[in-house]
Amino acid sequence: MEQLSARVRSLSPSTTIAMNQRARKLREAGVDVIDLTVGEPDFPTPEAVREAARRAIDEGNNFYTPVAGYNDLREAVSRKLKRENGLDYAASCVMVSNGAKHCIANALLALVDPGDEVLIPAPHWVSYAELVKLAGGLPISLPTLASEGYKLRAADLDAAAGPRTKALILCSPSNPTGAVYSVSELAALAAVLERHQRVWVVSDEVYEHINYVGAHASVASIASLRDRTVLVNGVSKAYAMTGWRIGYLAGPEALVKACIDLQGQMTTNASSIAQRAAFAAIESGTSLIGGMLSAFRRRRELVVSGVQKLPGLSLVEPEGACYVFPDVSSHFGSMAGDRRITSSGDFAEFLLNEARVAVVPGSAFGDDRCLRISFASADERLVAAIGRMDAAIRSLSKGKNSN
Repeated sequence: MEQLSARVRSLSPSTTIAMNQRARKLREAGVDVIDLTVGEPDFPTPEAVREAARRAIDEGNNFYTPVAGYNDLREAVSRKLKRENGLDYAASCVMVSNGAKHCIANALLALVDPGDEVLIPAPHWVSYAELVKLAGGLPISLPTLASEGYKLRAADLDAAAGPRTKALILCSPSNPTGAVYSVSELAALAAVLERHQRVWVVSDEVYEHINYVGAHASVASIASLRDRTVLVNGVSKAYAMTGWRIGYLAGPEALVKACIDLQGQMTTNASSIAQRAAFAAIESGTSLIGGMLSAFRRRRELVVSGVQKLPGLSLVEPEGACYVFPDVSSHFGSMAGDRRITSSGDFAEFLLNEARVAVVPGSAFGDDRCLRISFASADERLVAAIGRMDAAIRSLSKGKNSN
């Protein structure tokens, strides 16, 4: 449609959402599809959090809140960052938005001018590059290696950073690979950025609590980057609150003020009721989520073990988050009926059609050799999905034709 802006026409639709919607439509039509597309915990929101929301409704919390969120919620985030991360952010350096994605959008719109470059280690979440485009920036993908745990090397960062570089987006634990950066790994990247004083870091830490290898490390804890870091987090993943849409960011007060001004012109505040629920979640620390974290750890072991046994797939074990990201490229050239598989999109289509398992092609994340498989689903569904994939892949391998 010619009347649409170049900004909108430049965007690519979310492949994750597209695959999720396809799976949903098939289920609505009566097809038994196992949907492993989205990172949405299948647990109920903790009862204490739901009770806080009910109480908020009963107490009449149905009015506009401050644009940056209720003051007591911003103070709760400030306490959380001190208690759990050792970070000192005043409440005035915190704002609340409609999910962590909204926080990232606010930060990029506040920082990026047309023509600015934003560095994004790949594989990366599907929305980063699109949000950079919306801000008028140029997303620059920095490939990482499976053999190095899909972590950005300091030398590669140094080579990519230049006079037009405005920001680096880091995600730890990572979606889609599960990579978790250690303090020493972050320090190595920080040493590079000390030579590039114009570059900010947007640090997506929404999977903070879904960590299988030790304490979470935030890039905001590195003194040289503190005044150039926007820390983004939220309640969606750890507290099973994806639909409540509450995220928060913390950073230098001037940057936060700019984000508040932006949000004031777009959405005003996040939901008043959801904010009251998020207050209860954040104030609880990790006391409400131990069972969920234990289940994620069990499911990780189940899926890693199962995927490692699938013919022709190789896998880097995720250190965090709720995904595996196996390499399926050994099957490229195989035939699925009369159709040759040549890409991750073809392979995901094959699994949906033949195994009735919905996954996301790695091309959406910047690596066309792989698939993203979410294990934020019930154990029995994960076992069934692996069994279905195994049968389908074994059938595919028998029909391999590389001519």
